[in-house]
Amino acid sequence: METYNVDDVANKLFCTFTPKENLDSIIETITSHYSIMYNKIFVLDPSEGSEFICTYNIDPHNSSSYVLPSTILLHRKKETNTLYTINGLNALIRQVNNGVMDTTYKVNWPDYRNTVLLTQGLELRKLETKIYKVIQL
Repeated sequence: METYNVDDVANKLFCTFTPKENLDSIIETITSHYSIMYNKIFVLDPSEGSEFICTYNIDPHNSSSYVLPSTILLHRKKETNTLYTINGLNALIRQVNNGVMDTTYKVNWPDYRNTVLLTQGLELRKLETKIYKVIQL
Protein backbone atom coordinates (compact mmCIF):
# COMPACT_ATOMS: atom_id res chain seq x y z
CA MET A 1 0.00 0.00 0.00
CA GLU A 2 1.32 3.43 -0.94
CA THR A 3 2.06 5.90 1.80
CA TYR A 4 2.02 9.65 1.34
CA ASN A 5 1.48 12.87 3.18
CA VAL A 6 -2.04 14.14 2.53
CA ASP A 7 -0.71 17.72 2.71
CA ASP A 8 1.37 17.11 -0.43
CA VAL A 9 -1.59 16.41 -2.71
CA ALA A 10 -4.19 18.73 -4.21
CA ASN A 11 -7.69 17.58 -5.17
CA LYS A 12 -6.81 13.92 -5.35
CA LEU A 13 -8.96 10.90 -5.88
CA PHE A 14 -8.90 8.52 -2.94
CA CYS A 15 -10.11 4.95 -2.98
CA THR A 16 -11.06 3.07 0.18
CA PHE A 17 -11.77 -0.65 0.13
CA THR A 18 -14.29 -1.87 2.67
CA PRO A 19 -16.14 -5.10 3.39
CA LYS A 20 -19.73 -4.71 2.22
CA GLU A 21 -21.10 -5.02 5.76
CA ASN A 22 -18.95 -2.04 6.88
CA LEU A 23 -20.09 0.40 4.18
CA ASP A 24 -22.16 2.68 6.43
CA SER A 25 -19.43 3.01 9.06
CA ILE A 26 -16.69 3.67 6.49
CA ILE A 27 -18.79 6.39 4.84
CA GLU A 28 -19.21 8.00 8.25
CA THR A 29 -15.45 7.79 8.87
CA ILE A 30 -14.62 9.24 5.44
CA THR A 31 -16.96 12.20 5.89
CA SER A 32 -15.72 12.91 9.42
CA HIS A 33 -12.03 13.02 8.40
CA TYR A 34 -12.11 14.60 4.95
CA SER A 35 -13.59 17.56 3.18
CA ILE A 36 -15.17 15.78 0.21
CA MET A 37 -15.12 17.75 -3.01
CA TYR A 38 -18.19 17.70 -5.27
CA ASN A 39 -20.17 16.31 -2.29
CA LYS A 40 -20.20 12.79 -3.73
CA ILE A 41 -18.84 9.41 -2.80
CA PHE A 42 -19.08 6.75 -5.48
CA VAL A 43 -19.49 3.20 -4.22
CA LEU A 44 -18.32 0.65 -6.77
CA ASP A 45 -19.08 -3.04 -6.72
CA PRO A 46 -16.27 -5.09 -8.29
CA SER A 47 -17.21 -8.22 -10.19
CA GLU A 48 -14.94 -10.21 -7.88
CA GLY A 49 -14.60 -10.12 -4.12
CA SER A 50 -16.69 -9.19 -1.14
CA GLU A 51 -15.52 -5.60 -0.80
CA PHE A 52 -16.94 -2.32 -2.02
CA ILE A 53 -14.69 0.36 -3.45
CA CYS A 54 -15.48 3.89 -2.27
CA THR A 55 -14.02 6.68 -4.41
CA TYR A 56 -14.02 10.34 -3.52
CA ASN A 57 -12.07 13.52 -4.17
CA ILE A 58 -10.72 15.30 -1.15
CA ASP A 59 -9.63 18.85 -0.55
CA PRO A 60 -6.37 18.24 1.34
CA HIS A 61 -6.21 21.83 2.54
CA ASN A 62 -9.50 21.43 4.43
CA SER A 63 -9.09 17.81 5.56
CA SER A 64 -7.27 16.12 8.37
CA SER A 65 -3.92 14.47 7.62
CA TYR A 66 -5.37 11.13 8.72
CA VAL A 67 -5.20 8.41 6.06
CA LEU A 68 -7.79 5.68 6.38
CA PRO A 69 -6.62 2.06 6.36
CA SER A 70 -7.13 0.27 3.03
CA THR A 71 -7.01 3.60 1.18
CA ILE A 72 -4.95 4.37 -1.91
CA LEU A 73 -4.50 7.30 -4.23
CA LEU A 74 -5.86 6.77 -7.76
CA HIS A 75 -5.87 8.50 -11.11
CA ARG A 76 -8.82 8.53 -13.48
CA LYS A 77 -9.22 8.41 -17.24
CA LYS A 78 -12.51 10.28 -17.43
CA GLU A 79 -13.60 9.20 -20.92
CA THR A 80 -13.67 5.51 -19.99
CA ASN A 81 -14.07 5.79 -16.22
CA THR A 82 -10.85 3.83 -15.76
CA LEU A 83 -9.26 4.18 -12.34
CA TYR A 84 -5.61 3.27 -11.90
CA THR A 85 -2.52 3.50 -9.77
CA ILE A 86 0.74 4.44 -11.45
CA ASN A 87 2.07 0.96 -10.62
CA GLY A 88 -1.08 -0.57 -12.14
CA LEU A 89 -0.68 1.46 -15.33
CA ASN A 90 2.99 0.48 -15.60
CA ALA A 91 2.13 -3.20 -15.10
CA LEU A 92 -0.57 -2.94 -17.79
CA ILE A 93 1.87 -1.40 -20.27
CA ARG A 94 4.42 -4.14 -19.59
CA GLN A 95 1.71 -6.81 -20.00
CA VAL A 96 0.42 -5.57 -23.36
CA ASN A 97 3.83 -4.44 -24.67
CA ASN A 98 5.74 -7.73 -24.51
CA GLY A 99 7.23 -7.03 -21.09
CA VAL A 100 8.67 -3.66 -22.12
CA MET A 101 7.96 -0.57 -20.04
CA ASP A 102 7.55 2.31 -22.50
CA THR A 103 6.34 5.63 -21.11
CA THR A 104 5.21 6.68 -24.61
CA TYR A 105 2.99 3.60 -25.07
CA LYS A 106 -0.59 4.55 -26.01
CA VAL A 107 -3.06 2.61 -23.90
CA ASN A 108 -6.31 1.63 -25.62
CA TRP A 109 -8.45 2.99 -22.78
CA PRO A 110 -11.83 1.67 -24.08
CA ASP A 111 -10.50 -1.86 -23.36
CA TYR A 112 -10.49 -0.91 -19.66
CA ARG A 113 -13.83 0.89 -19.38
CA ASN A 114 -15.25 0.78 -15.80
CA THR A 115 -12.13 -0.98 -14.54
CA VAL A 116 -9.74 -0.36 -11.66
CA LEU A 117 -6.11 -1.18 -12.53
CA LEU A 118 -3.96 -2.05 -9.49
CA THR A 119 -1.04 -4.23 -8.64
CA GLN A 120 -0.92 -7.06 -6.17
CA GLY A 121 2.74 -7.70 -5.57
CA LEU A 122 4.19 -7.25 -9.04
CA GLU A 123 1.11 -8.61 -10.82
CA LEU A 124 -1.51 -6.52 -12.57
CA ARG A 125 -4.96 -6.76 -11.02
CA LYS A 126 -7.96 -5.63 -13.10
CA LEU A 127 -11.23 -5.13 -11.25
CA GLU A 128 -14.25 -4.62 -13.46
CA THR A 129 -16.77 -2.50 -11.60
CA LYS A 130 -20.29 -1.19 -11.70
CA ILE A 131 -21.74 1.62 -9.66
CA TYR A 132 -23.49 0.29 -6.57
CA LYS A 133 -24.65 3.73 -5.49
CA VAL A 134 -23.67 7.38 -5.41
CA ILE A 135 -23.82 8.99 -2.00
CA GLN A 136 -24.80 12.64 -2.22
CA LEU A 137 -23.51 14.52 0.83
